[in-house]
Amino acid sequence: MNRGFYTILAAQFLSALADNALFIAALALLKVQEAPAWHQSMLLWCFTVSYVVLAPFAGSFADSMHKGRAMMLCNGIKLFGCIGMLVGLPPLLAYAIVGFGAAAYSPAKYGIITEYLPHEKLVAANGWLEGATVSAIIFGTVLGGQLAGPNVGAWLATTPLSFLSAPVFAIVVLCLIYLAAGWVNMYIPKLNVELKPIHFDPSYLIREFWDCVVKLWRDPQGQLSLGVTTLFWGAGATMRLVVINWAILWLGFSLEQATLMIAVVAVGTALGSVIAGKFIPLNQAFRVLPAGVAMGFMVISMLFIYDVKLAAFQMLVVGALAGFFVVPLNAMLQHRGHMLMGAGHSIAVQNFNENLGILVMVGAHAMLVKYFSTPLTDNMHGQALAYFQNLGGIPPMYGIIIGFGLLLSILMLIIMHRYKRGVAAGLMHD
Repeated sequence: MNRGFYTILAAQFLSALADNALFIAALALLKVQEAPAWHQSMLLWCFTVSYVVLAPFAGSFADSMHKGRAMMLCNGIKLFGCIGMLVGLPPLLAYAIVGFGAAAYSPAKYGIITEYLPHEKLVAANGWLEGATVSAIIFGTVLGGQLAGPNVGAWLATTPLSFLSAPVFAIVVLCLIYLAAGWVNMYIPKLNVELKPIHFDPSYLIREFWDCVVKLWRDPQGQLSLGVTTLFWGAGATMRLVVINWAILWLGFSLEQATLMIAVVAVGTALGSVIAGKFIPLNQAFRVLPAGVAMGFMVISMLFIYDVKLAAFQMLVVGALAGFFVVPLNAMLQHRGHMLMGAGHSIAVQNFNENLGILVMVGAHAMLVKYFSTPLTDNMHGQALAYFQNLGGIPPMYGIIIGFGLLLSILMLIIMHRYKRGVAAGLMHD
């Protein structure tokens, strides 16, 4: 890996850092505004919907120019959404604008890896890229929790910035990080690749995109890889919401402390990503599928854990299993997509399916919270009472955790069965 690759990593890290910190800051802003609890799930939903809506166009946009330039333009859109949150746009709408920029950014950030490196380095490169992304989740989650937390609020009250709430101050800082990401984008190397002219006819782009979707789903290796990564990202987005509520209710954490549990999951994912990148070659990518089944059962075990140290260890293991099984399959999916249709288009297809999974799973979580939350009880501890008293009640955590874990394990078992059938039919290698 050379300097250009690390520049790409740095640009991705800063942009993802701001995205993840902004999610926590927006959660805190919703709480300050006393928005209903289901708005928290809808915050992720609004961010993600752009990935699905823009999918037919994002790949063509990414392939029409040098990827570094595309990434810089998309950072500008994210910055615009961040500023919108500052000037009074509803957090759901402002975060949707950030999601619009992220949706266009993703085909460029992943597509440049497949253009920049030979396929035999893709698993290792994805290990690095997922490690940078997960590091951004860790530090972004912690940064957002700290900047939007009560300690910063108390500090602001003693300064000339006392007119700012902690969430608003956090958003100001994140605007600066988006600017830094845009500056790093300027140094991403321009590659000698054939640029594809962009088409401005929406019907043509939609037909072309749908052809790519069908092509990737019909490819035996692409189909299984896409199924796993779709499940992973849908589960991962929902897991952030589940862990926050679980840490507050089961462990007595504040929101600021609960975000640290998400960071522990992310640390585990980084470890799993590194291990997979080091020991799992591309031609053995499907051997990691049992880790996904184990991850589902580990999620269900959350119901029985009330000790903070044991909970932290469990979250580390859950993250490690996630990183271990998704990195090789993500690399396989990128390789097959690049071979079949080109880097930008294949990543756009991947984003469409993965974020459709997020919309379904996060949307289901939001509906469960909205319609099945129970009233507060008299014996609730202080942190949970303080957090949920303005959010409309306590989410149905037992149903959410058991259903979420079983769904993950059962679907992974189905994917493993299909893989074994493909091997027996000679469509894939064991």
